Amino acid sequence: MNKPIIPREIRKVFEGRIFTVQVETITLPKGGELAVEIVRHPGSVVLIPVTASGELLLVRQYRHPIGRWVWELPAGTLKPGEDIEHAALRECHEETGTIPSRLDYMGAFYPSPGFCDEIMHFFKATGLRAPTADDEAAHQDEDEDLEPRAFSRADVEAMMKTGDIVDMKTIAALALASS
Repeated sequence: MNKPIIPREIRKVFEGRIFTVQVETITLPKGGELAVEIVRHPGSVVLIPVTASGELLLVRQYRHPIGRWVWELPAGTLKPGEDIEHAALRECHEETGTIPSRLDYMGAFYPSPGFCDEIMHFFKATGLRAPTADDEAAHQDEDEDLEPRAFSRADVEAMMKTGDIVDMKTIAALALASS
């Protein structure tokens, strides 16, 4: 019962810049067949940047699928073959304009395992500093128009209650960071 199910057929139905969609035909453990739609994603990193004064750095950006601007923790998709710590450093720099001197791995979770194989790696980022001329230049993605801002933990908790923070990865990361 714990053996992985091997698909009988795999069809790629969409390939985009971030993910692909496959339909895999499987035989169910109790018998019968099912065509399972799966979003294949390379994985991502989520940062919990904490300033020297204990504030949390969030970024505000427009999220077209939900048609609104949201405050969330900085995060980004892994590039092919990219080390997760390198990705965390890169995303922190690109999205907040700061470079952490320390990254603490907090764990990994699947946000939607019912239809997507994305795994999110969570890092607490501390010792934040401004980049210098010796640092590699940061380049935001073409679809990013980000506004980074530091908030107290109390402000962040209030923003979750008022609906200013609606992003599940942010809420999960903040719960993880406070445990």
